Amino acid sequence: MRVHWTDTAIEHLSAIHDYIAQGSKKYAQRVVDRLTRRSQQIGMFPFSGRIVPEFEVEQVREVIEGQYRIIYYIKPDQIDVLAVIHGVQQTPWSKQ
Repeated sequence: MRVHWTDTAIEHLSAIHDYIAQGSKKYAQRVVDRLTRRSQQIGMFPFSGRIVPEFEVEQVREVIEGQYRIIYYIKPDQIDVLAVIHGVQQTPWSKQ
């Protein structure tokens, strides 16, 4: 299935890269590469991720890569990556 990275998810990747690159550009690129490669798994096995607890909706799932959560939405014809956030961060949609 086709995996589409939303503008928000791309911005998250860019921010992750920029933050890590302050210490090591090489490591920053490695982290971003690992995160983007997970989209292959998501595309082949969309339901392999767990249901995002903040939503509790079957189609909104996440996979964990290192310290990051890759949150995605399963549509009939494609998968949208919604966000890439550090595991200790709350999602923008978290209930307060």
